[in-house]
Amino acid sequence: MKLTFLGTGSAMPTGERRQTGLLLEDGDDTLLVDCGSGVLHGLAKTDIGYEGIDTVLLTHHHLDHVSDLLVLMKARWLAGETDLAIVGPPETEEMVRGLLDVHEYMQDRLDLQFRELEPAETPTTVAGFDLEAMWTRHSMECLAYRFEHGGPAFVFSGDSEAFEDLIEFADGAALLVHDCSFPDSVDVSNHPTPTQLGQALAGADSEVGRVYLTHLYPHTEGNHEEMLDALGKQYEGSVRFAADGMTVDVT
Repeated sequence: MKLTFLGTGSAMPTGERRQTGLLLEDGDDTLLVDCGSGVLHGLAKTDIGYEGIDTVLLTHHHLDHVSDLLVLMKARWLAGETDLAIVGPPETEEMVRGLLDVHEYMQDRLDLQFRELEPAETPTTVAGFDLEAMWTRHSMECLAYRFEHGGPAFVFSGDSEAFEDLIEFADGAALLVHDCSFPDSVDVSNHPTPTQLGQALAGADSEVGRVYLTHLYPHTEGNHEEMLDALGKQYEGSVRFAADGMTVDVT
């Protein structure tokens, strides 16, 4: 399984990072996870392109995770594609239909299929990937996802505070991509600082491989070394920052 970071930024653009989006590939199976502003540009730079994406999986409905959805729909329609599956937490269809009410000319351009997930309904399969979900701790309902495709697992936290149950959800995963939105100097809820994330990683009864930090607000720029040092005081594992365009193998 191959993971490409299409966007590693937040709701406050920096010009350097797009908003949240991840591309998963394994053989002929592809899946776009979240679709924030700028993600379509990142997707267009890949070999898959927006023509190759027929399924989008959403963690939640905040703007910085869904704002390129209609952009994706229009691009696929103009490219001659006919359909798109949109999977996410409850009320995903209502959210997308509301967007289409604003942009009426896009209604019925694509054959849309909707699927709404509850953690109790997983494990399941989405676009060929085996998937398990759990609720995170965020300001709206948000799902973390664990993916497998015949090999090592990959876990994406979505937006969330750091807590041990979420780290234990990633037990045995080769790769954990986790929200780390702010340095310790920022007093924040609904997202973790590096010390908070390090404490959760160290306190959980689990083993994970590499940890990548994402959902980075402008406050983190220039503070990466300080953040890694703070996290490292709590947790001795392999941690690094994700970057837009970075591709890693889930091994």
